[in-house]
Amino acid sequence: MMKLRSFLLAAALLASAATAASAQDGDDVIAAPALRANVTVSGEVVRIGDVIDNAGSAAQIAIYRAPDLGTTGTLPTAQVLTALRAHQVIGVDTRNLQQITVTRLARSIDAGDIERQVAQALERHNGLGEAANLSLTFDRDVEDMKLDASNTGAMQPTAVRYDSRSGRFDITFDIANANVSTPTRLRFTGSVIETVEAAVLVRSIDRNEVIKSSDVVVERRPKAEVGTDAASRERAVGMQVRRQLRAGQALKVADLAKPDLVQRDQTVVLIYEASGLYLTIRGKALEGGTEGDVVSVLNLQSKRTVTGTVIGRGQVAISIAMPRAPETADAASSPAPDRTSSISSDKTASPVAVANATSPAAPKTE
Repeated sequence: MMKLRSFLLAAALLASAATAASAQDGDDVIAAPALRANVTVSGEVVRIGDVIDNAGSAAQIAIYRAPDLGTTGTLPTAQVLTALRAHQVIGVDTRNLQQITVTRLARSIDAGDIERQVAQALERHNGLGEAANLSLTFDRDVEDMKLDASNTGAMQPTAVRYDSRSGRFDITFDIANANVSTPTRLRFTGSVIETVEAAVLVRSIDRNEVIKSSDVVVERRPKAEVGTDAASRERAVGMQVRRQLRAGQALKVADLAKPDLVQRDQTVVLIYEASGLYLTIRGKALEGGTEGDVVSVLNLQSKRTVTGTVIGRGQVAISIAMPRAPETADAASSPAPDRTSSISSDKTASPVAVANATSPAAPKTE
């Protein structure tokens, strides 16, 4: 009995020594499988080769369903070993891990990017304007989207339909997939409105009132509402409104006018100015007007109504018809109607007597 035990022990030591020698001399030593602490997958399943190193021919065997796109889950080590033994994978080095984590990779597309892609696909399509001016309403709420990581291609619009009468759109995008020849297809439907920036009143304003900076805000309004005549904030502030406008109304250029520099019944300064003459007289404006307008003014000194041009706040310029300058010799030598004589340039004209308007007329010679 003792001899048998000694023989078995010697045989075991010999086998151990032979195995060690083979491990030192051989180049194709198979390492023992070892558990991974952190696993990353890009597909829908977790395979044996994902959870352990040195999985060998069993690497492609699927053992778990992968977590949802872009999420991370955990697996107890004991549960993993049970799944591995079911496929004859034994002798796994657990590295003293109690659990492993599994993360599924994903491609994220945020809702804002989807809206921009749809707007760009509709840009200048069938009468629409620039993408930045398009307001979209989707039939279903657009949320951040996660796709399989293999969807590496850009969003390419493959079908764009838009009805200008109803404002409806129907757009299909294709995203190339690195693993399969069939692209991932996304479809979005809804309605679109073209908008423009406009100055909008925050309070009601009466006719002829001047708009202040605090009276307006900038908002986007449908182009169909304001047309191509929308007034900007810079254009509106300091201008006078031609009609009564309500709060919340978008301003149009046609609603605005230069502010009146002269108001009806206002006391104004009448300015008579000509060569060598500058005269100012008080007057009363009979109508309002802005710079450049021709208005009627009552001359408070002569009590006559005159017309003049508004040139400043409370100022109206009156043009004066000046007498014509004496003609030169060259002009006098030219034929002119109703002229019976001319005076040479080297002679001095004799005085001409002018009959008094009250003197009797000379008797006619018979």
